[in-house]
Parts: sequence; C-alpha cells; structure tokens
Amino acid sequence: MNATDPKYNTSKLERLHLDVSHICELAKILLPVSLKTRLSRDTQLSDPESNRILHELIAALCELHPADMATLLESLPLQERILVWNLAAPEEDGEVLLEVSDPVRETLIENMAQQELLNAVDDLDADELAALAPDLPNNVVYEALSSRDEEERAQVAAAMSFEDDQVGALMDFELVSIRADVTCEVVLRYLRRFDHLPDHTDKIFVVDDHDVLQGVLPIRTLLVADPDRQVSDVMVSDVVTFRPEDNAEEAAAAFERYDLVTAPVIDVHHKLIGRITIDEMVDVIREESEADMLNMAGLKEEEDLFAPVFDSVKNRWVWLAVNLCTAFLASRVIGMFEGSIEKIVALATLMPIVAGIGGNSGNQTITMIVRAMTSGQISNSQAWRLLRKEEGVAIVNGLLWGSVMGIVAYLLYHDVGIGIVMVAAMTLNLMLAATVGVMIPVVMQKLGHDPALGSSVMITAVTDSGGFFIFLGLATLFLL
Repeated sequence: MNATDPKYNTSKLERLHLDVSHICELAKILLPVSLKTRLSRDTQLSDPESNRILHELIAALCELHPADMATLLESLPLQERILVWNLAAPEEDGEVLLEVSDPVRETLIENMAQQELLNAVDDLDADELAALAPDLPNNVVYEALSSRDEEERAQVAAAMSFEDDQVGALMDFELVSIRADVTCEVVLRYLRRFDHLPDHTDKIFVVDDHDVLQGVLPIRTLLVADPDRQVSDVMVSDVVTFRPEDNAEEAAAAFERYDLVTAPVIDVHHKLIGRITIDEMVDVIREESEADMLNMAGLKEEEDLFAPVFDSVKNRWVWLAVNLCTAFLASRVIGMFEGSIEKIVALATLMPIVAGIGGNSGNQTITMIVRAMTSGQISNSQAWRLLRKEEGVAIVNGLLWGSVMGIVAYLLYHDVGIGIVMVAAMTLNLMLAATVGVMIPVVMQKLGHDPALGSSVMITAVTDSGGFFIFLGLATLFLL
C-alpha cells in the first residue's frame, strides 16, 4: 500500500465510492467481450489488455464486503450486473443475495443455474434460508432443505410460517443458553468450547430444564463477576421479550427505545424459541423508511433503477392516473371562474401562490403525522387534538405570510381588495391543508392501509383544487 496514494488518504466510505466507480468502468470496458463469451473467474482471454482488465476486475470484486457488493450490483445496468455477478466470489453469493434489494435479487436468481443456487444457500443459517426461500425456485428450496438435519428443517418451516412483517420471520435460531444454577466460572469454560459465538452476542439467555426463559446474563456482567457466584445471582430478570407474532416495526421501535442489541423471542408458554438481533432491526427501519418514501410518492413497490421500461411503467401508472384526474379537476375549478379571470387578470398570476403554499404546508403536516404514526407516537384517538394544534399553526402562518403577500399584491396592482383576498385565501387554504394533512393518514390507517400511501399526491390535489376554488371564489364575491 502506498501511503501517498490519495485512495488511502480517504475515509472507508470514500474508498468504497472510488472502488465502485472503478469497478463500473472496468465492467463497461469488458461488456462487449462478455456479449461474445461468457466470462468467469477461470476465463483466459486471448487479448492481453482485455485479460489484464478481467483479472483486475476479479481482484477488485474480491475486496468487497457482501453488503458493498450488493450496493455495486444495484448501481449497474442489467448486462453489466450479470457480468459482475458471474465474476464475484461464489462463496459469498448467498450473503449478497440477502443484502440486495428484491428487484435486483430476482434478476440475479433468474440468471443462476440450479447448482449455483444450491451452492449459494448451502452455508446459510436456517433463518437466512427462510428469508431467501420465497424468491428461490421450489425445487431449489426442496433440495436445500433435504441436505439439512431435522432441527434445521423445522426452524426453516417455523420462520416461513410467519408473515414478512412479523418477528417470527426475522428471528435467529443461533443463540447461547445456560442454566441459572451454575457458576460464572462454569459459564466461561462453556463459552471457551465454542469456535466462535453467534454474531451480536451481547447476552446469554438463562433458561430452566424446559427451556423456559428465566432472564439474561449480559456478557459485560459475566466478565467482571466473581467466578464463584451463581448465574441466578447476577442475571437480569426484567427482560424485554417478543412473541413471534409481534409486528416487526414495533419490535424495531422497541430496539431503538431500549438500545437493544439482541432480544429473546418466546412462545405463549415463555419457552425460548429464538432471538432478534440489531442487524435485522436496522434493516426493518431502513425498509420502513424507504417504503414510506415510495408510498408518499405514489410508487407501488421498490423499483430496480435499471428495470425495463414496461416494468417501471407498471409500477408508476396508478398514481399518475390519479394525479391526472385530480389535475383535470383543478382545471375545471379554474374553468368555473373564467369570467372572473377575464375581468381581473391579476388573479391568474396570484392563484398559483395560494395553491403552492397550501401544498407545501400540507406536505409538512402529513409528513409529521405519518412519521409519528409509524413510530408509534400517536394513535387515532389523538388525531383531534393534533388537528386543533395544526389548525392553530395554519392560522398563524396564513395571517403572517398572507399579509406579506397581500402587501406585495397591493404594491403590484394598487388594489386593496386583492390584498385582502390574498390574506383570506392563503389562511383558509392553509387551514384546509392542515385538516387534510391530519385526516388522510388517519383515514388510511383506519382502512388498514399504510398511512403514507399516496399522501403526497392526495394532499397536492386537495390544496390545488381547494386553493383555486377559495381564491377565485373570494375574488368573485368581493371584487366583482
């Protein structure tokens, strides 16, 4: 390593960005070759320069963590993606498949032979295999399960029996448990028999002879405890536990609230059946955030950036159609007041301001409400109190900024009436935006839908049509 090389004078994330950019360039150069010959890690090309680039690409891919490889694959168009995937280290294929987004995972699996898929999932734990199973061909899942022992098959079946948004679908079966009637010295000797502890092991689960959870023994407590003290004397009995039927998003919120790294999963008889780890909860939080962003924009599902045009059209058309209908409705509202606009041309230049500030304010309100709902901070019963508060904010902002625009309108058109109408219209439209911004997510949640679903599209539609109607209606009543 050259210490003066600028690549190594940067942070790890900056180096990753440099590596990914470099790999993308190498893949682009090799793409014409790959279209003629299927490239693999053992390929030797007749052209020395192409052969050098191929081995440079393979060496660069070997340096990537599976999560970084997933980021790289999501950044590549389909043909370059398949090229890089064929050259990646096969022993990490399973880990990479777990890390990539669902649309990209589908494209990778479609281009893998049955034996490649079996090799990819061979080293995965039961919970990881269960996570991938819905995307794998049935014959691959059957073959993969047939090579596992009965306990692992039961664990995979148990994890697959739960919905994706339940704790049971995410729980890890690899854990360390002990009895309460042994000493700390015995526990330490027991731990030394492991080649390695399960990932994210910050505590050991204490159970009785029937695997009923009694408490947990934090590793930090074990390391400083008197070796002769019994586990029952130093363990923690008040433990945050989860049931496999619990909602994963609520579990993620609990991890954040209590600063958890791992937590036990128990059945109705308090028997320890697995654990939840922080890495799974971080994924849940990230996926929840991404889903809210997509829903607010009116996208049906996560989309591969380089998906075929028709697939992207199918993902986006529904809310575009809704938006087209609402835009037509707004145009009809304007059409109702054509006569007023003809007599006072200034109305045409001012009405977008009323609609625009209403849409902005409504999006602020709806974003706050959706975020609070998804994090469990509020319930439907608190909606009326929030509505009163948001109406107060709307009135203050409406009078303040409405007065500013009223003065501007007066200075531009020398008409006190237009200034007063601007103040009234902006205040009323902000109140409308506040009302709809609270009610849309509340109604969506009551109907059993994601409160963020299409919220941005709907709030814009209401504030546009409502803003035009309020402004032009007030102008017609008081200025004509």
